Amino acid sequence: MTTPAEKEYRSNASARRLALFTLTFIVMTAAGLYAVYDQFAGRSLEFDARLVAPGTLAAVAALLLVYFSADGLRLHFTLRALGHRLPLPVITRLVFINLFFSNVTPMATGGGFAQIWYLQNHGVPLGRATAATTIRTVLAVIFIFSLTPIFLLTLDAFKGESLAGDLGPVLALLIVLYLGFFLVALFRSRWLIGPLTALLRLMRRLHLISATRHRRWQFKARREMLRFSLSFGHYLRGPKLLVGLSVFFTGLFLLSLFSFPALLMWALDYDVDYLVSLGLLVVTTFVMYFSPTPGASGISEGLFGSFFRDIIGSGHLVLITLAWRFITIYLGMLIGLIVLQRELIDNRKNA
Repeated sequence: MTTPAEKEYRSNASARRLALFTLTFIVMTAAGLYAVYDQFAGRSLEFDARLVAPGTLAAVAALLLVYFSADGLRLHFTLRALGHRLPLPVITRLVFINLFFSNVTPMATGGGFAQIWYLQNHGVPLGRATAATTIRTVLAVIFIFSLTPIFLLTLDAFKGESLAGDLGPVLALLIVLYLGFFLVALFRSRWLIGPLTALLRLMRRLHLISATRHRRWQFKARREMLRFSLSFGHYLRGPKLLVGLSVFFTGLFLLSLFSFPALLMWALDYDVDYLVSLGLLVVTTFVMYFSPTPGASGISEGLFGSFFRDIIGSGHLVLITLAWRFITIYLGMLIGLIVLQRELIDNRKNA
C-alpha cells in the first residue's frame, strides 16, 4: 500500500518532470521560431494589423469553435459507442487538459495518460478509458497516414525534396510500423501480452522493480489488455450511428485544424490554393508524430517555415508561423493549464 509520504514524493517528482517538460517546450519553441526567422524568413519580421482585424478574429473564433467542439465530440461519440456517456462539460474540460499534457510531454504520450486518468476519475473503467483514447488516436492516425503519401507524391512543393525522395522508404516504413502497432493493439491485443510480460521480467532481473510490483504489474497488464480487446470489439459492434459520428467528427476536427494556415494567409490577401495548404500541413503533422520534443516544439515551427516559405512572403513567415501555433496549440494549452489546476483543487477538496 502506498504511504502518504510516497504519494507526496511521487507528486513532487511528477511536478518536477512536468516543469522540466514545460521549460523544454518553451526553449524549443523559441529555437524553432528563431530558425524560421534566420533560415527561411531572411531575418525579416513585420507585424500586419490585418491579422487582428475584426473580420479575421471572428473567422478565427468560428473555426476555433469548430476545432474544439469536434475534438470533444469525437471522444464523446467514441465513449457513447463503448456504452459510456459523460456530460459535455466534462468532455470539454478533457479537451483542454489533453491539449496541455500532449504538448508538454514527448511524442504526445502524456495526453493519452492524462485522458485515461481523467476518465477514470469520472467513472470510466481503465480498460474502457484506454480503449476510448486509443481508438480516438487511431482514427486520426488513419486519416493522416493515409493522406500523407498522396500529398508527398502529388504536391509540386515536394518534388525533388529529400522528404519525398531520399526519405521516402523511411517514411513508408514508419507508416507501416505505426499503423501496424495500432492494428495489433486493436485487433490482436493478446499478441502484446507476451512482449509485455518479457519486458516486465527483464525489469525485474535488472532490479528496476520489486518482485511484488512485478507480480502486480503483470497481473494488471494482462487484465487490462484483455479488457481493452473486449472494449474495442464492443466499439465495432456498437450502434453504427455513434461509430459513424466518431469517425465524422475526427475528420471534421482534422479538417478544421489543417484549415488555419489558409485562413491566416487569406486574411493577409495571399492567393492560396487551399488543397496545397492542406497537404503541406498534413505532412507537417505526420512528421510531428515522430518528434521527440514536447508537443513537437521547435520541429513543428521549423517544418512549417520550410514548407510554406515559397507561399508566404519573408516578412510574414514568422508572423503566420507564430499565429498558427498560438491558435492551434498555445491557446488551448493555457486554457488546459487553468482547467487542470481547478480540477486538482477540486480533487483535493473532495479527498
